[in-house]
Amino acid sequence: MKVLYAIQGTGNGHLSRSRDIVPILQRKVDLDILVSGVQADVSLPFEIKYQLHGMSFIFGKKGGVDLRKTYKNSDIKKFRKEINQINIEQYDLVINDFEPVSAWAAKLHKIPCVSMSHQAAVNAKESPKPKKRDFVGERILKRYAPTDSYYGFHFKKYNQHIYTPVIRNEIRKLQPSKNNHYTVYLPAYGDNKLIDFFSNFKQTTWQIFSKHTQKAYSVGSIFIEPINNERFLKSFETCKGVICGAGFETPAEALFLEKKLLVVPMKNQYEQQCNAAALMELGIPIIKKLKPSNIQIVHEWLEEEQYIDVFYPDETEKIIDLILEKFRP
Repeated sequence: MKVLYAIQGTGNGHLSRSRDIVPILQRKVDLDILVSGVQADVSLPFEIKYQLHGMSFIFGKKGGVDLRKTYKNSDIKKFRKEINQINIEQYDLVINDFEPVSAWAAKLHKIPCVSMSHQAAVNAKESPKPKKRDFVGERILKRYAPTDSYYGFHFKKYNQHIYTPVIRNEIRKLQPSKNNHYTVYLPAYGDNKLIDFFSNFKQTTWQIFSKHTQKAYSVGSIFIEPINNERFLKSFETCKGVICGAGFETPAEALFLEKKLLVVPMKNQYEQQCNAAALMELGIPIIKKLKPSNIQIVHEWLEEEQYIDVFYPDETEKIIDLILEKFRP
């Protein structure tokens, strides 16, 4: 069975999850890998058959997606060319992690394409949604990478097609402890904004991982570091708590490690607004922006204990077997 596994390359979560998924697929099928996107800091230790530009959302420095840069970076002509660049008809199945080029190629050529992603679960009608509807965001989520069926991942099993998160083996092997620091990962904010906000907590040590710096430096009790998986895991393993965007992988891993968690959803990012709604239901505090009016909320969070009971078993191979059994020729 020849399978194309297509991965979204915007952000780090999709690629991080694929590090566990790819070896399982390689044992079971003849596998090619496709990655599209231009915003990831994580590389893969596997041969990539197709490295494409795709359609990426560009992070800004003020707390959200930079719509102007996203639009400027979009190239519909190039996107169509990439669709035709894939020899999609050689595959028996496309397994898609919110990747648009392969999804549209499969749709055009009637090749079976199944979504194995968090976005598929977010899109399900049973999954939590923000109170204020975002019709454009809803449409993008549904049409960005269309597939025939889905196996989704979310913070809870909201329906029979949704499973708990894929917690990568690197995280499962950690031995969490609580040192005297907090880990911060907010890639949609620039360093100056982060320093300005977290300087309000002078008695707290912050280890901030930034997309916007190439070298480590400190300002008082704030330590800024470039993105580095090994350093991040060490900080994550030993921190007292985590402040991050309302993505999926980092909050899920924090919950798995029983870390205190606070999230700041990106502006102009509908999926993160949905994730924030789901996390709020679990009891996780949410702040919309890093602004002075939210300083007190963070102060209270630092003082409070927090325990959210989750059960995230390792079901990755089971899900892959279900997909392959359904679509095997």
